[in-house]
Amino acid sequence: MSEQELVRYEVRDRVAEITMRREPVNAINLALTQQINAAYVRARDDDQVRAIILTSDCQAAFSAGMDLEMIRGGTGQDLHRFLSELYFTMHDLQYRMGKPTIAAMTGPARAAGVTLAVSCDILIATDQGDMSYPEIDVGVIPAMHYVHLPRQIGRHKAFELLFGGDTISYVEAAHRGLINHAVPHGQVLAKARKMAAKFAKKSPVVMKLGRDSFMRANDGDYRRAIENVVETICNIIDTEDAQKGLNAFAEKRRPNW
Repeated sequence: MSEQELVRYEVRDRVAEITMRREPVNAINLALTQQINAAYVRARDDDQVRAIILTSDCQAAFSAGMDLEMIRGGTGQDLHRFLSELYFTMHDLQYRMGKPTIAAMTGPARAAGVTLAVSCDILIATDQGDMSYPEIDVGVIPAMHYVHLPRQIGRHKAFELLFGGDTISYVEAAHRGLINHAVPHGQVLAKARKMAAKFAKKSPVVMKLGRDSFMRANDGDYRRAIENVVETICNIIDTEDAQKGLNAFAEKRRPNW
C-alpha cells in the first residue's frame, strides 16, 4: 500500500469517518500521523461535517502503536519530529476542532495507538479487546500517558499500568471511566455512528462554542505537561538502554539490561 492510501476519508450523514488502513496493525509512522491530521483539518473546515469518527480497517488492531523501526537507531531529534506531529499537531487540532470526535476501537490498542484514541472526545471499543502501555518493556516510556492516565483512573492504578506494561480490558477500562462504552465486537462502528448522528443533530454553533469552552476549562496545564514528557522520551531514546530494548524487540528476544 502506498503512503497515499494509509487513511480513507468519507462523509456520510454529516459525519466524517477517518479510517486507518496501514496493514497489518496500523503501526504509526510519520506518514500515517500526517494523513490522520490532514483528515482532521478537512473535517474541521467542512461546514457540512458535524462530527468525526476515527476507526480502523485492520482486523488485528485499532493500532499497535508507534512503528518502532522508525526510531530504532534514531536520535532524540528524530523522535521529536514525529512526536511533534502526533502530540502537538494532533492535540492542537483536536483542541480547536469545534466538533465532537469519536474513536471507534474495533481491536486492541497499544502505546501510541492509545494516544490516537484518547485524543478523541468519546471512546467506544469492542468488549473483546484491550489496551496497554508496553513501552517500558522496550526501554522507552508512554510519554503523554503520564499526563493523561492518572487524571482518568487515579495515580496508583495508572502507575501499575504504565510501569508494569500489562493490558487492561476494554470492559474494565469502561468500568473505570477510561473509555465510554465497551460493546459487542460487531457493534462498535454502529454504536459510534449512532452517537455521531446524535451529535450531528445539535446546533453546530452551540456545539462549537460549548466544546471550545469545555476544552479551555479542562485543558489547564495539560498540553504544557505533555511538552515536558516529550522532552523526557527524546532524552531517553538517546540512551544505550533504549536502543538495546528497541533492538531486542526487533530481534524478538528479551533485552539484556
